[in-house]
Formats: sequence, C-alpha cells, structure tokens
Amino acid sequence: MNTLLSAITVVVSTLALGSLVLLAQLFGVKPKPGGLYYKAPRWWARGLVKAAGIEIVVHNRERISESTSQVYVANHVSWYDTPVLLEIIPNFGFVAKRELERIPLFGSAAKAVGVIYIDRIHHQAAFDAYEDAARRMHAGESVAVYAEGTRGESYALRPFKKGPFVLAIQAGVPVVPIVIYGTIAVNPRGSLQAHPGVVNVHFLEPIPTTGLTYDDRDELANRTRLRMADTLRDLYVVNPSLNNVSNAPTSKLGTAHVPT
Repeated sequence: MNTLLSAITVVVSTLALGSLVLLAQLFGVKPKPGGLYYKAPRWWARGLVKAAGIEIVVHNRERISESTSQVYVANHVSWYDTPVLLEIIPNFGFVAKRELERIPLFGSAAKAVGVIYIDRIHHQAAFDAYEDAARRMHAGESVAVYAEGTRGESYALRPFKKGPFVLAIQAGVPVVPIVIYGTIAVNPRGSLQAHPGVVNVHFLEPIPTTGLTYDDRDELANRTRLRMADTLRDLYVVNPSLNNVSNAPTSKLGTAHVPT
C-alpha cells in the first residue's frame, strides 16, 4: 500500500509542483525567502515522506542554521535521503549528479528551485558548478551534498569526494556532518518498494574551515568522514570498514527517540 501511494505521490506532486515552478520561472517570478521556489520542494518532500509512512527523528536540531551558510555533508544509502533532508533543513540547495537533470520535468524544476548539478566526468564543468555554489553561499544560502557521490548498499561509509570540502574552504563556511540512519529499511538501493519506518537524522558538531586552504581539503574530508563513521559505529554498531556490507546492524539507541 505504501509503495503504491508513494508512486502516485511522486508522479502527481512532480507534475503539479514541477509545472508550477517552471511556469513561475517563465513569468519571471524571482526567488525570495519563503517564496514558491523555497516551498515547492518542501511540499514535494513532505508528501513523499507521509506517503511512505516515514517518521523522522532529528537529533541536535540546534546545529541547523537559518541565518548563516553551511555545507551539510550526509551519507547516502537511499532515494529517500533527499526528501528527508528537504523536510528538515531550511534555505539550502542540493548538489546532485548531472544525470538527474535529464529526467523530464523533474530535472528542470529541480534546477529552478536551486539544485546544483555536478558533472562527475568533466572536471572543468564540475569546478564551474562548485564556483556557482560558492557564490550562492556568499549570498547566504547553505548547500547539502552526498560526499560519497552515489547511494551505497550499506551504512558503512565509502570514500569521500573532495569537491564538497574544497567548496566549504573556498566559501569559508563550516562543514556540518550528517548521519542518516533508517532509510535503507524504507527503500534500499535497487528496490522500488517503499516501507514505513523510523529515520534518525543526526546533525554532528560543525567543523570550522577558518584559516584552511585548498591544501587542507584531504584533512577536512578525513575529519568529517571519521566523525560520521564514529557516530555510525557508536550508535548503530556499523563496522567502519569499507568491506562491511551488513545493512541491518543492531542499534545502541534502543528506541528511535533516545537523544544523542
């Protein structure tokens, strides 16, 4: 039932909200705080979260900033990671792979509401996209990115791309590591099924970039990854080894509502 409802919600909400956003762009509607371009993706995400039967539990919500720019770096294991984050974080744009731009209607509408597409093959194009993201961050917007690049099949972290950390250093803004746990049970990679479930989202302590240079990108990436891996290990008994393929470890939280 949740799978069917989710599929209907994806189609209807993408057609309706995507068309609305593109029409607004066609008629010259400008972005503004709390405006259509801000609300539309969150309406879309809220519908998908409810249709799938997801309960989101946010830990350390105070680390989400509405007034200053940040680079949110999250792990990525499910298609539902994105609507979950859209439901929680205000005033931010996603960095996404260029392939998503080719999806009819969705790709154009997502770009209109602030998604920044990265070409993972052509380095100059990727560099230009990060330059665009840095300019938007200087204007007060935050950015969310999956540093692993694509979805994984388990919660064990894979190697991080360096682009998000170069972006944070260039923009002079902190990195906020995010651990998402529970979306594999909702919708694992390679499956079209959607199941109800509890999703825990942990906002970890921000990592400042003040005084860092391009040469510090590897250290910043490693520090971020280690902080996320430690959280997954300590709370969910996820083996930090890249060879770990178990995606259903026992949680030390006991219940989804225990704070960290």
